[in-house]
Amino acid sequence: MDLYIDTASLDEIKQAADMGVLDGVTTNPSLIAKEGVDYGKRLAEICEVVEGPVSAEVIATDYAGMITEGRHHAKIADNIVIKLPCTIDGLKACKTLSDEGSRTNLTLCFQPLQALMVAKAGAYLVSPFIGRLDDIAQDGMELIGQIREIYDNYGLPTKILAASIRHPLHFVQCALAGADVATVPFKVITQVMHHPLTDNGLEKFLADYNKAFGQ
Repeated sequence: MDLYIDTASLDEIKQAADMGVLDGVTTNPSLIAKEGVDYGKRLAEICEVVEGPVSAEVIATDYAGMITEGRHHAKIADNIVIKLPCTIDGLKACKTLSDEGSRTNLTLCFQPLQALMVAKAGAYLVSPFIGRLDDIAQDGMELIGQIREIYDNYGLPTKILAASIRHPLHFVQCALAGADVATVPFKVITQVMHHPLTDNGLEKFLADYNKAFGQ
């Protein structure tokens, strides 16, 4: 399973890249707004750090606007993936941009038939949102499993990018359910490498060594 970081923070992206585990980046207007930077400039900066796919979300909600923004984003770098919403206009834009050779990520997917439709339109990635479904007492992981089964049934090449991951349990469940990609906040990336038994074991090893050799 590929690991993307969900952020627009260059510092977080660089730290994750230094770990040697980062395969790509996802961004959205909310994340860019938190950074208070120019959208296009920040996308270009991210693409200089990360060789893998960088999802750049459009702000427009109509077909014509999505096409204009999508084509503009695609010129920033070869690894840009144009992020579009799972709407009718988003579906149409997905088809157009995919036919032009641009990779697309269809975001805000909340039910399996949205995932089927965007795959038929040529999406490179589909982003089902786990945490937001959990927030309204639905099972976000069930959606991952449904999309996985549908895609496998028909040999659809669109990759499942599990999004809205809130904690390490979501992360491991995505891996077990067969998601192709998980996009994860920096906080969760660091959390998965901490365990009390690891920390306690390391502390004991060092204490034993220091006791034996008088250090």
